[in-house]
Amino acid sequence: MTSKTLKNVRPMGAPATDLHIVEGRFSTAAAEGAEVIDCGGRILIPGLIEAHTHLDKSLLGLPWYRNEVGPRLIDKINNERKVKVSLGLDPRVQSERHAILAISKGCTHIRSHVDVDTHHRLAGVEGVMATREKLAGLIDIEIVAFPQSGMMTRPGTAELMDEALAMGAELVGGIDPCGMEHDPKGHLDTVFALAEKHGKPVDIHLHEQDALGWFSMEEIIDRTVALGMQGKVAISHAFCLGAVDRAYVARLHEKLAENRIHILTTAPASAPVPLVKELHAHGILTGAGCDGIRDTWGPYGNSDMLEKAMHIGMRNNLRRDDEVELALEICTSGGAAIMEIEGYGLDVGCRADCVLVEGETLAEAVVTHAPRKLVFKSGEITARDGTCVIEAP
Repeated sequence: MTSKTLKNVRPMGAPATDLHIVEGRFSTAAAEGAEVIDCGGRILIPGLIEAHTHLDKSLLGLPWYRNEVGPRLIDKINNERKVKVSLGLDPRVQSERHAILAISKGCTHIRSHVDVDTHHRLAGVEGVMATREKLAGLIDIEIVAFPQSGMMTRPGTAELMDEALAMGAELVGGIDPCGMEHDPKGHLDTVFALAEKHGKPVDIHLHEQDALGWFSMEEIIDRTVALGMQGKVAISHAFCLGAVDRAYVARLHEKLAENRIHILTTAPASAPVPLVKELHAHGILTGAGCDGIRDTWGPYGNSDMLEKAMHIGMRNNLRRDDEVELALEICTSGGAAIMEIEGYGLDVGCRADCVLVEGETLAEAVVTHAPRKLVFKSGEITARDGTCVIEAP
């Protein structure tokens, strides 16, 4: 690893200073012969954390897909399973294209939910694992074995999930125990049994809203407590926390905080969202992600976690600068804490995973989300002026 000195840089918008990188970590002093980079007074932030996406699904680089899918969740799931075949989608190629785009936007870590089902079996996991190996040193990728099409509704999926975890997927995924699976006990018992067997954390998609979502969330909390998995469970989307009945939601917030269950939001425009200021007030770790981008579910998204911070701000009516900074925190240190990333941050001794961004303040960096000037992974440059140092396939 080469050593570097970042001159005239403003860590987290603070006054300009010099920062030193030695053997991939921030250091108190420069190394002899260190490369000097003039940062021009730009702001340095820790690497952006994409904590909820689907690397195996993006249609990036393929001809435009005409979306005429029905409105229900199951419509999108069933259509996607078929279209993967008709398009000849290669999860290795697509995940590499997606991950390289994320690098260009300043991401240093990704948590990806990867489909496991009886039709495509483990092809998605194998493809994303190949991308993870190829891009090692440019970005870290964490895999959630994700039963997108259900386990109770598709016998044999639980066994494939077991195999994916044995192969090296880091987390057990789940999906809507009631609305999708119609068997909350069976689904959650299976998810947590797999977690207990493999000693791995859990990250469950919960799109269910209002009372149905509250019921599923309480069942997740109960199993977390029963297995002593406090701090090892995350709930993605958690639309039910955006319900009108704030008194009931407040009780759920207390339970989530007490049992250190984390929330990952994608801040969609089309559904209720967890209110991040309330989560923050309760001390509930919150991260974020872009979800699927440019896929059969929808044509939107560009893997930009600075833009996602802006979306969080807009969906939560965050207007003050300190509130916009909270949105940025969710897209950086919040996701990093949930993923338990070692040595994250800008302090001495931290790994030099960081991004040089444009703006007078952190809030301006979020709302303008200009192309990233430089992106570093362990002190090595991975992107310049919004372009990754390697080309996508």
